[in-house]
Amino acid sequence: MILSLAGVAVALWVPGWSDLLLLAGPCAVAAAYLLLRALRRPPPPGKRIILDGSNIMHWTDGQPDLRPVRDVLRTLRARGIAPSIVFDANAGYKLEGKYKNDTALARSLGIPRDRVMVVPRGTTADEVILRAARDLNVPIISNDRFRDWHDAHPEVTRQGRLVRGGYRKGTLWLALPEDDPHRQPHR
Repeated sequence: MILSLAGVAVALWVPGWSDLLLLAGPCAVAAAYLLLRALRRPPPPGKRIILDGSNIMHWTDGQPDLRPVRDVLRTLRARGIAPSIVFDANAGYKLEGKYKNDTALARSLGIPRDRVMVVPRGTTADEVILRAARDLNVPIISNDRFRDWHDAHPEVTRQGRLVRGGYRKGTLWLALPEDDPHRQPHR
């Protein structure tokens, strides 16, 4: 891409080199297309995870705050894991005293809107989280044990399905499956 753009610059600014634009121009466009495509490529299987946003936002002193969610996102991003976050309908009220939809929470977290879901009023986020985790066969980051859902979602009791987390001495910790060298992958 850089070489193609340099060729375009030379073709535009150096007299007698305008024919270079016929080669460098299409190359720059193709390079830009490939770069954007690579950035939008979905993560490889096994590199996805569901976040219980309403649970995680209470990890510091039990008070609702998006900082723990941001910290978890930053940690997962550094490991190449693509999270999707589900919040209860009342998350915005707890955070700011007003309703916040998917777009507003995504903006607050600095992530794409298609990675955030605020469930409709009257729907439990737990059900959406558990169904998505089952359908995608991915773990859930939450300190909720989902005990009321064990009959409908027995997979939640399998080792590695639920990932606990929190703060120790002000530092985020996550019990991610790959952190345990003796753990067998879940299926």
